Parts: sequence; C-alpha cells; structure tokens
Amino acid sequence: MAEQVLSQTQSQRMQLILAPQLRQSLEMLQVPVLELQTLIQNELQQNPTLEEEVTDSTDRLEVEPNKPDAEEANNVEGDIDEQFEALAKLDDEWREYFQQSKSASSYSSDDAARRQFFLDSLTIPESLQDHLNIQLNLAGLNGNGEDLQIGELLLGSINDDGYLTTSLEEISESTGFAIEDVQRMLALVQEFDPVGVGARDLKECLLLQLKRLGSEDSLAGKIVNDHLDSLATHKYNDIGRAVKEPAEEVHKAAQFIATLEPKPGRPFTSTSTTYVLPEVIVQRDNGKYTVTLNNEQIPHLRISRHYRTLMADKSTSTDVKSYIREKIRAGEFLIKSIGQRQQTISRIANEIVNVQEDFLEHGVSHLRPLTMAEIAGKLGIHETTVSRAIASKYMQTPRGTFDMKYFFTPGFKTSDGRQVSNKTIKDAIVQLVNGEEISNPLSDQQMVDILKDRGTKVARRTIAKYREELKILPSHMRKRM
Repeated sequence: MAEQVLSQTQSQRMQLILAPQLRQSLEMLQVPVLELQTLIQNELQQNPTLEEEVTDSTDRLEVEPNKPDAEEANNVEGDIDEQFEALAKLDDEWREYFQQSKSASSYSSDDAARRQFFLDSLTIPESLQDHLNIQLNLAGLNGNGEDLQIGELLLGSINDDGYLTTSLEEISESTGFAIEDVQRMLALVQEFDPVGVGARDLKECLLLQLKRLGSEDSLAGKIVNDHLDSLATHKYNDIGRAVKEPAEEVHKAAQFIATLEPKPGRPFTSTSTTYVLPEVIVQRDNGKYTVTLNNEQIPHLRISRHYRTLMADKSTSTDVKSYIREKIRAGEFLIKSIGQRQQTISRIANEIVNVQEDFLEHGVSHLRPLTMAEIAGKLGIHETTVSRAIASKYMQTPRGTFDMKYFFTPGFKTSDGRQVSNKTIKDAIVQLVNGEEISNPLSDQQMVDILKDRGTKVARRTIAKYREELKILPSHMRKRM
C-alpha cells in the first residue's frame, strides 16, 4: 500500500473575480428604489466626504464658509483639484437631470406630516387566536383551571384556516387530561365564532355550519355527510340516485353548500399589504407616450467642499490626505453608479414603451411578446443587465401600475403572421369562460376552435395549461344545471 503524505503545491489558474466597486454597481442596478435609499444612507454613514443635498438648495456646489484664500487654494494637489472639477461638472449634469422631477412636484414638510399621520392611523387587524382567546376568557371557565388549560391547548392547535391540527388523543396523552374532558372542551370551542372553527376536516366544518343554521338534517346535510367526494366533482346525477332526489334538487342543495365557508379563519388572515413605488412613469403627452423616472425618492449626493479645505491645509498629515483621497474616489464612483443605474432603467423603459404602445392604447389584448434578449440587442447591453434592471421595478402607466417583468412574455404567431403574447391568450380564455353558458360550458377543444377562427392557432394542451394556471376548472366541473 502506497504511503500517504501531506505536501504543498503551487498551481496557476484563471478566475473571474468581481471587484468590490463593480459588485456595488450591480447591486444598485438590481435593488428597487426603497432598498436603494437604504444603501445610500449606509454609504453616507461610512463615507464622511459624501453629503446629501438639501431639497430646496439652489447651488449644488456651494462652498462652505471656511473656504481657504486664493493662495492656499493654489497649493492643493493637482489630482485632487482635477477630481473636484470633474465632480463639479458631474454635479451640474445631475442638476439638470434631477430638475425634471423636482419641477414636477415637491415633497414639503406638510406632506411628510400627513404621510406620518396616515401611517400612525393604520390599525392592526385582530388575529384568529386573539378572537378565540377573548371568547375563551368570557366562557366562564375562570373557576376551573383544568378546563381553561385544555381550552388554551386546543386554541393553540388551531391553524390560520380555523382547523384543529392535533388529534384529541395526542392532546390527552401529552397532557394527561382525560379524553372525555378534551372532547367536552372541543365541543365548547366549536360553538365559538367564526362558525366552523375547531373542525378536524372539511366535512365536520361544513356540518358545524349547517347545524348552526338548523339544516343538519336537510338534503345539504346528507350530501355533505355521505357524498362530499361526488359533490366535489359535480356528479349531481349520481348523488341524486343515491339520495333518491331529482338532480335539480341536488343542484340547489349544492348551491346552498357553496355559500358555506370552507376556511372559517379566512376573515382573520392577516394579509400584509405590499406597497410599491413606481420608478418609471409613462404619460401621454400630445399623442405620444413619454417616459420619466421617479427621481424624487433618490437622494442627490455631492462631495463636501469641506474636505477640499482639509486637502489645502498644509498642516493636514499625509495619511489624512490619503484617506480623504480614497473616500472621494469611492464617493465619485457611487454617484456615477447611481447615474448609470437611472440611465439604464430609462433606456430599457423607453424600449418597452416603444414595443408595447398598442398595449397602452388598447389593453392586454394587444400586449406584444417581448424577450430580454430582444431589448438587450437593441441597447447593446447584456441580457443579464436587463434582468437586473427590471427586477422588482414598477412602471406606472395610463393602464395601471405594472411590474416591469409583466411586459416580457413569450408569444404565439397567428395565422396572419402577427405575434401574440401568452397573456393575451390567457385573457381570451378568461373572456370565453365568463361568456359561456353555465349549462353548456366550453371545452378546451372548443376554445381552440374559437381562437383559431379569430386567427390564433393554439394547441389544446396549451389551453389546458393556461386554464390550470388561471385556476379555471375543466368544463365538466364548470357545468351548472
């Protein structure tokens, strides 16, 4: 057996490594404007040479009062002097760039106060657990500690939909309480609001609601208790034969059952509202669509002239000057990265508007298929750059506010050679289903034939795929008497 030894070896290899500045630039391109604000604030805290311009400032490169005299200013190192001149030029360019958004609207202190008042006025909705605990505390169990403990355990085992997820046997074995006491407390919990809470499955949930309505022994109760699976597949004739009732009566009972709530906890589900801030605003002006960027939310940065004073001061040590020089270069790159980000988003948004002008005029039925590679080719940039630029970005249009990815969809070629987006096909499916006869719903093949007559050739499996994505049931399950 060969002897195993440890040794060190050297080898050369080529590896692509992103520089920190390039990584920062890519990150700024990808994040939405609200996250960009956080990144900029972090940079302001870490880089003392950076400062944010006051909104109502008129001179973007105003020199601070402790400006050195002319003789001292001439002693400033040449490279730093050139950097400040370059920054002044860059700042003038940004002045014109940001002036558009400032002239459009201004964010005053009164606006900020109103916004804060609105945020402070938002209420936190009551959760299902809170709602049930209040009822448990009002149930008169304070004198019986054991019942209160069992009740709390049961409520803790109820999920957001209102169903009990732990078996009574498990609760009894894990706590030592008698199974009879657990069953008795569950019966009490099932009398709480909302109706149907504490059920262990869908059948029990629906039966609890029917019992509260006094319809437990009705035809609806029999169907839920004995034929729930057949009801789910709309087999009304089979149910009618089993319960010895006409199919019409079964259908009426099914319609009544459909008014019950399969998820009692749904009204208490806390769905947090997601707020989006459009970065691109599309407006119609003199018959043409124009694209502007929402620059109000992006802080306008500049390099503080105070550090030029320090560089001109003869008493400033070499180490301090070197530190300031490094921070100035980092700040300059940050400002350029923000400008490049805005320019890239603007160019992409303009191309989207050029392609999707029919959509802006007529709606989703005229949405054209578009790929990121197509935009990248027109702008001479990489496809991944387009992907980063549109990630989590929103565009406000006369048709509403859309995620910029919404406009990038594959498509189909119609019989006359036109390209149609898959969102257009989905919209057509929804319109066909909404307009069909409930007693004779359209099959997937019938939809294919209708779209073919309109000049759009689509495979039946494609219709089925999009129908499932739209959560539309098959034709035999959409049929109503």
